[in-house]
Amino acid sequence: MNPPIRLGFAVKVLGRAGLKEHDSRRWQNNPHLSVSLAYLRDIFEYLRSQQITMYRISSDLAPYASHPDMPQFHNQLDECAAELALMGELAREIGLRLSFHPSQYVILNSADEALTAKSVWDLRIQAELLEHMGLGPEAVVVLHVGGVYEGHEPARERFVRRFEQLPETVQRRLVLENDDVRFGVQDTAWIHARTGVRLVFDNLHHHNHNPDQMPLSDALALCLATWPVDVRPKIHFSSPRTEMRIIERQDKATGKRVEELQQPVWTRHSDFIHPFEFIDFLRAADGLRPFDVMLECKAKDLALLRLRDDLARYAPDLRERVT
Repeated sequence: MNPPIRLGFAVKVLGRAGLKEHDSRRWQNNPHLSVSLAYLRDIFEYLRSQQITMYRISSDLAPYASHPDMPQFHNQLDECAAELALMGELAREIGLRLSFHPSQYVILNSADEALTAKSVWDLRIQAELLEHMGLGPEAVVVLHVGGVYEGHEPARERFVRRFEQLPETVQRRLVLENDDVRFGVQDTAWIHARTGVRLVFDNLHHHNHNPDQMPLSDALALCLATWPVDVRPKIHFSSPRTEMRIIERQDKATGKRVEELQQPVWTRHSDFIHPFEFIDFLRAADGLRPFDVMLECKAKDLALLRLRDDLARYAPDLRERVT
């Protein structure tokens, strides 16, 4: 019997007021990883109370730790080594699968060497946080290929070269996700073949950017197969926003700010997960290798809890396979 599918959400908790995801004070107030870890401990206890066993940690957990002009923040991981080890013990006690997803400004294949160096530093901080917590290979740092710059092929090749230059700790933790505009599953598979980097499948991105017209089940299976047999793969799942957007702009004739309605953009995440889409997705994945699911939606933990209820109502056989 396979372990149940773990559902997770990203960073911000909405189901309990007052839970902060990291120390967000400005540098002048000396924010610190130790404060972030105290906040994270409270989040872990909330996750335990809701029996949520997968969570994406804020990429700002160690404030200013990679800022090149603020060396006073550079030793936070060593200063908090004992606290990080305790957080790892708590995560294992709860059965939490943890991950990071760096911001859009972390770009490994940038043509700007300074930006690349800063990106590598950010990746190293996040990989080392997972190392300090003593977490296994399921705890990963998720990254996109990056920008196109001088061309699609050179951009992929540059990613491969930069990956090969990464510290071994970062290489072990890094996983690669298909995006919704530039680099689809075939691109990430091309990079995997040259680096061995594991692949995370994103369903909404695949629907938005699939130039090779690869069937979803084939793309999912391809990504799952890149994970070692003893490590549970993870994927991302989201539903697109469908409502009209209200855009504010300046009227050229009057100079006044006016609101106008625009059609939805299918790359944007909805508040909640469409239950019937998710049910169909899981049924289509029957027979494939088991995986965990990070839900990417605006309602965060509230969406996860609602999806559990929806599965119990509309697909009770699947609800028994999901935690």
